[in-house]
Amino acid sequence: MPNALAKETSPYLLQHAHNPVDWFPWGEIALQKAKDENKPIIVSIGYSACHWCHVMERESFENEQVAAVMNEHFVCIKVDREERPDVDAVYMDAVQAMGVRGGWPLNVFLLPDASPFYGGTYFPAQQWVNLCYGVRDAFDTKLSELRASADAFVADLNRKEFEKYQFGIAKNEVLVSPKDLTDAFERAMYQFDAEKGGMDRAPKFPMPSIWLFTLRLAALTGDEQIKRYALLTLDKMCLGGIYDQLGGGFARYSTDSDWLLPHFEKMLYDNGQLLSLYAEALHSVKNDSHHRVAAYTQVLRQTIGWLNREMTSPEGGFYSALDADSEGEEGKFYVWSKTETDSILDKDSIRFCKIFDVSENGNFKEEATGHATGMSILNMENFLNPEERIFANACFEKLFIVREQRIRPGLDDKILCSWNALMLKGLVDAYRVLNDEEILNIALRNAHFLAEKMTVKVQNEDGSEARGLFHSYKNGQASIVAYLEDYAATIAAYTALYEVTFDEKWLIEAQMLADYSIANFFDSTENFFYFTDSQAPELIARKKEIFDNVVPASNSIMANALFRLGVLLDDENYQNIAKTMLAQMLPMLTSQLPWLSNWGTLACHIAKPMAEVVIVGENALTVRKQIDAVYHPNKVMMGSTKASEIGLMQGRTVKDGETKIFVCYNKTCQLPTTSIETALEILMEE
Repeated sequence: MPNALAKETSPYLLQHAHNPVDWFPWGEIALQKAKDENKPIIVSIGYSACHWCHVMERESFENEQVAAVMNEHFVCIKVDREERPDVDAVYMDAVQAMGVRGGWPLNVFLLPDASPFYGGTYFPAQQWVNLCYGVRDAFDTKLSELRASADAFVADLNRKEFEKYQFGIAKNEVLVSPKDLTDAFERAMYQFDAEKGGMDRAPKFPMPSIWLFTLRLAALTGDEQIKRYALLTLDKMCLGGIYDQLGGGFARYSTDSDWLLPHFEKMLYDNGQLLSLYAEALHSVKNDSHHRVAAYTQVLRQTIGWLNREMTSPEGGFYSALDADSEGEEGKFYVWSKTETDSILDKDSIRFCKIFDVSENGNFKEEATGHATGMSILNMENFLNPEERIFANACFEKLFIVREQRIRPGLDDKILCSWNALMLKGLVDAYRVLNDEEILNIALRNAHFLAEKMTVKVQNEDGSEARGLFHSYKNGQASIVAYLEDYAATIAAYTALYEVTFDEKWLIEAQMLADYSIANFFDSTENFFYFTDSQAPELIARKKEIFDNVVPASNSIMANALFRLGVLLDDENYQNIAKTMLAQMLPMLTSQLPWLSNWGTLACHIAKPMAEVVIVGENALTVRKQIDAVYHPNKVMMGSTKASEIGLMQGRTVKDGETKIFVCYNKTCQLPTTSIETALEILMEE
């Protein structure tokens, strides 16, 4: 018989709907049941593409005997961390406060009032059973001690951020120089892997925000050595096994330090950010290396191809993730044997296998034993020359046909607002450098999906119209009150979309989302945003997300988004909120850069005045493309074919069909020009 998860839409929860464990989704029914029956709670948190979540399910949650112990002694709640990042954040913080390194699956024991007192990650079946018995015995015999422990954890969770961290003084003047940022970067780069790129550790995550900051810092300072840190990392990632050489898209991380052995799950949020990163890098090297340009271009086009082929819903929304496993084996869909490549490629196999590291023993080793499996992950040592690239792509076509006939990894087909927005911005950034209208069409279709299917019209207290968002969409239905990450990423994506289309609809949508965010998320006492909406159901703590990780913190995304939107709209309030947030982060930024890199990107835009480029006239979009062809990331762009009074467009007039270009810095403008060359000269002078 199915449990209560059978009525859910999350693919992860549905995977557990037929477990013998009497699972409940997070909500009032389960929480009240725990109180009524005076039972402790097990909250088990994971996500559909998580390999070890599947392992624990097979070993424990599908086991009748294990399930009987859980059902008798606990109320059992399953949480999809992607659907409920608010719940995940609270209990992840609690487990880390217990001295346990966080990760998923996350299994936490709570008192009936949802206060945590013990937790961990993956447990083998017998250890899990013993732990369940031990926890229940402690609940029955040592409840006062558990209560004291739980109260302490709840108190810690509710400590204000200013009590925990050394924030700077709240002020809307940011005193930061290029040298300050360079010094912070140099202090952080002792952790850099000078041979393979990335940070010097394993497992190795792409961490796109670190390398985007590095490119922006290099552009700010003109320091080519700084730029090389980022380019080495991007080179090694796109040559390695973490990148799907055949089908496009990046895996979540590499289990080794060489970018060779991926954890094969593919996440939308990684690939959206990596599109933005490789687009920026491609833009910055267009005049440098032919091989690098070709490689980065292929990464963008292949990854967008994967997105179109495997991750796009009929309505234009993007699905969340592909599982690491197929047929019960991690990576089986992606790896190749020498025998198989020989049979498919015939006489071309020897050359192909040499280029892409396919051998009899294989390079894909068992994680537990390190033994060779005879299977190989496609990867390269060096960039391909033009002749090799033509040869490789011809071989790819044959291998791809065979791979498409394999049993596919599981698809998490829920659509998340924030992740879609990250991918939307990635598409816009890719379009900006490749000028491929089909990429823009994909982006526009997704933007309309977000605006029409995941947005709700609301009213501000003064009666004006605003926009609210939903977090998740599945089976034609939007659900779950959106989080700060949804608002921040969508504001950034809509703003970027405006800057390439000059369609004011997207600027207005971004403005309304910003107003709603300030009204419902902003804490004016600490000058940061809460992660949850003031209208959302309460948890035992209301958190603020400050530190960047594989996805930048929602506060840093919001600060960047508000600053850029504020410049375009000439809105001092937006800019001042962003500057005040950054000013408070600066003391930590200089010493903790790897965890604050997206804050560092904002600092790059403030360390020197941001250029304001306004284009007015019938050829505004054509001129936009020509100006954008020159790499200058510290600028905003507005334009229109007709007069407009929005933001920086105010007072810019069109006469006699001419297209005029206005370039301004720090509220000081040069004379308008009709010459693109002159405009670029002014732009590049600063």
